[in-house]
Amino acid sequence: MTTLDWYGCATFRLKTAGLQIFLDAYIDRAANAQGTGLRADDIKECDWIVVGHSHFDHLYGAERIAANTGAKLIGSYETIRVMEQAGVPVEQMICVAGGETIDLGEGVRVSVYPSQHSCVWSHTQMAPPGEVCIGDLGVTWQEQRAKFQELVSYFATGLEPVAIEHLLASSQGDRGDGGALVYLFDTPDGRLLYQDTSGHWSGILNTLRPDVAILAAAGRGNVDGEPIQGSLAQFVARQADLLRPRRVILCHHDDWLPGFSIDTDVTPIQEELARIVPGTELLTLAYLDGTKILPIR
Repeated sequence: MTTLDWYGCATFRLKTAGLQIFLDAYIDRAANAQGTGLRADDIKECDWIVVGHSHFDHLYGAERIAANTGAKLIGSYETIRVMEQAGVPVEQMICVAGGETIDLGEGVRVSVYPSQHSCVWSHTQMAPPGEVCIGDLGVTWQEQRAKFQELVSYFATGLEPVAIEHLLASSQGDRGDGGALVYLFDTPDGRLLYQDTSGHWSGILNTLRPDVAILAAAGRGNVDGEPIQGSLAQFVARQADLLRPRRVILCHHDDWLPGFSIDTDVTPIQEELARIVPGTELLTLAYLDGTKILPIR
């Protein structure tokens, strides 16, 4: 049996074939944010840490889980650089960029694919999932960086002091997202896809056929390098249509950083999934509820 514990944001503990695998590692929260009340320091057992990209809300805490448990860490070259500076030995980590398949032991393998980060540069506070967003096509890298600096300025002025304090504490000096990745786990119980930000390459997702797909539901979706011309709900449903999983699990949709994130109403996403992929079940997880996800009978 394969189970999943959600720690909030895009962080999960996957238990399969006797292994404990953390998907991202961001457990600590600002005092005004939703979460489990736990910290990364509380994790005492872990075999592997698999990180989707190197932003703080995915990577922060991985250095402590690795130190406390001896777990091996898989991530982008930027993720490994940041973790080495945080004290994680290089020999405890595996650099990936997409195209690799890693044997995790006990009949479990994970294949890595290049992906896209959400168009975080295009907004300040996140929009509701049913809100249609258009425009921002053909924006150059320089223009995106200028827009992103507006978001950074907003963080400094638009958030509560406890959130700003948390941002300062969790800053690890990364140079951007490091190249977002998606992971496809093959387990004795079935196949699981893990995505931790709302972006993709259509030609890649279209070739994968997971039984269960964890899909990020936050921000402006990124389709092949351009922001979606539509809503977040439409973006998630179109991804599900490419993947055709039996089950979808959402992530990144709780209010993990108030003032920027929102407590997402998943109803528009559920309705769009029912319309586009009626054979796919939306599985809703609460924090740390040990939900059985595989096998699907």
